[in-house]
Amino acid sequence: RIFQAKAGKLNLSLVAIDEAHCISQWGYDFRPSYLKIASLRDHISEKVPFLALTASATPQVIEDIMSKLAFRGKNVLRTSFDRKNISYLVRKVEDKGTYLIKTLQKAKGSGIVYVRSRKRCKEVAELLVANGISADFYHAGLPDELRDKKQGSWTVGETRVIVATNAFGMGIDKSEVRFVIHWDIPDSVENYFQESGRAGRDNKPSFAVLLYSKADKSRLTDTIRKKFPPVEKIKDTYEALCNFLQVPLGSGKDNVFDFNMSDFVSKYRLPVIETYNSLQFLQREGYLEFTEEINNPSRVHFIVSRDDLYKFQVANESFDGFIKLILRSYTGMFTEFVPINEEALSRKSAAARDTIYQYLVKLSSHNIIRYIPGKKTALVIFTEERLVRKALMISPGNYLHVKEKYEIRLDKMIEYADSDNHCRSVYLLDYFGEESDRCGICDVCRERNELDLSKYEFDLILEEIKSFLGKSSPDAEELVKLTDYPEEKVIKVIRWLLDHNKIVQDIDHKLTWKS
Repeated sequence: RIFQAKAGKLNLSLVAIDEAHCISQWGYDFRPSYLKIASLRDHISEKVPFLALTASATPQVIEDIMSKLAFRGKNVLRTSFDRKNISYLVRKVEDKGTYLIKTLQKAKGSGIVYVRSRKRCKEVAELLVANGISADFYHAGLPDELRDKKQGSWTVGETRVIVATNAFGMGIDKSEVRFVIHWDIPDSVENYFQESGRAGRDNKPSFAVLLYSKADKSRLTDTIRKKFPPVEKIKDTYEALCNFLQVPLGSGKDNVFDFNMSDFVSKYRLPVIETYNSLQFLQREGYLEFTEEINNPSRVHFIVSRDDLYKFQVANESFDGFIKLILRSYTGMFTEFVPINEEALSRKSAAARDTIYQYLVKLSSHNIIRYIPGKKTALVIFTEERLVRKALMISPGNYLHVKEKYEIRLDKMIEYADSDNHCRSVYLLDYFGEESDRCGICDVCRERNELDLSKYEFDLILEEIKSFLGKSSPDAEELVKLTDYPEEKVIKVIRWLLDHNKIVQDIDHKLTWKS
């Protein structure tokens, strides 16, 4: 609302929406707040163009973006998703740690290992270091300065491997990334493609590896349960939140609260993941806005007049230089709280950051300023007044719609991991609505290359074998005679199908297609 009120007075030449896929309920990262962006058109000149940017939108999502942003006409500028220098590999392994160590001991260059949890992030990094591999870990729970330091060390090559959650990605400025390895399977093709695409931005040969085990499937099933808590659990979370923040019935609208998730779940003995996802649903339904940990900058407001401030400076010479520094650096401090940066003031004055902090605290104790130190915290904003439980409506349609779309995306990701007869690159590009030829360098294509068969030949022979085995159970020799293709080529395909458990051979050597 604040931006809408000021937008008409600004000299706007363009409105750019980054991560525009978030505006679509068909997308993998839908955010209700993005739906409000189009209303900005009512407050600015109709001549100001809108530009929506995304690196991971399916054709359906692209159509939805243009509709939700009220584009006057369909206008899509698209570059190919094809990354010809990336070799996509899926490795089905139960002992991921051993495989990762062996792979990184052989591989050259630097890269990223993505994991799903902060705990595993540290564990995997320590495993690599213990085996002589230069590595560090990175996740959103670390202090900003430490995260910047870790990312900087990796960027300049001091650290070879960064083990990270999906918090690592924004602002990466490193083109020579030779590998991206996923320890855990992502929950959507979009996420996987975006993260694996951080490899090889210098167009040199690189690889993206997905480590996949039998346990991953059951974990993903459990993920669905946690991501979509029962409606009554969502209502329980709402009531607990209101009590935790001491919001009375009928009040709270537009109130902003600092929110400590750890304290909240501890006090009410709530499961963390289900609680987090319950808050996401409450946000999606428009009852509140939940902002995960963000940096709230320090703020300062002078609460004395300029004349009284001058008298204070004359009487307290030790503060004079600092007061002049802060007034030269920022404006508007006599009328409202203004965000400040202690680090920037430290650099300008060549004083230690702690010295800057002490000046601010002392000026506050002298009632010259109000000083609110910066902190990293989550925020909860109530967009509606607190309701009684029975008035809290969680739309079954919205709930089921979101769940269905999530399950579809998850199924597609599992299909990608399970598949061993479709070119990885072709699969990914097809998902985003782009036709392509077999890449020749993924794990599937490499095995096909060893067969010395073209994709066309392989597919024809495979389909004929599948057709015969759907009607009878011949042995290999009989099957070769039934087909119209050269014997050596049919035998290669039969061996491939046996190796990949697509067909099974019984004690009498009879072949059966495994559904």
